[in-house]
Amino acid sequence: MATKDEVESFLAELHAKLKIRDVIYKPRGKNQQTLLDLEITSLQRTKEIESLTVSDYSEGPLDEILDKGTDMWVFGINIKGKEVYIKLSKGIPDGPVICHSFHVAEHKMKYPFKK
Repeated sequence: MATKDEVESFLAELHAKLKIRDVIYKPRGKNQQTLLDLEITSLQRTKEIESLTVSDYSEGPLDEILDKGTDMWVFGINIKGKEVYIKLSKGIPDGPVICHSFHVAEHKMKYPFKK
């Protein structure tokens, strides 16, 4: 588990990168189905990622081996009464942010910094 300072640092870097880079969303069925089920657009999904805070942190950093990118971090948010699991990495320095997962949580999530 990361410290609160480490999560704050990750989010600061993520938010700064989101101002100049796009987000690539992994085209997984459950990620797409979540947009339909929650009746939100791709733009709304990106806005939710831009709004993440330390209290939304759940776990990480986790090793990212598939895309040879940076560590993955897991956050959870509530959208329309559903807990949504979000797994992100900052990607390579000059590349986009990568959203590996954005779907309804399949298990109860823990939030170590939520009061």
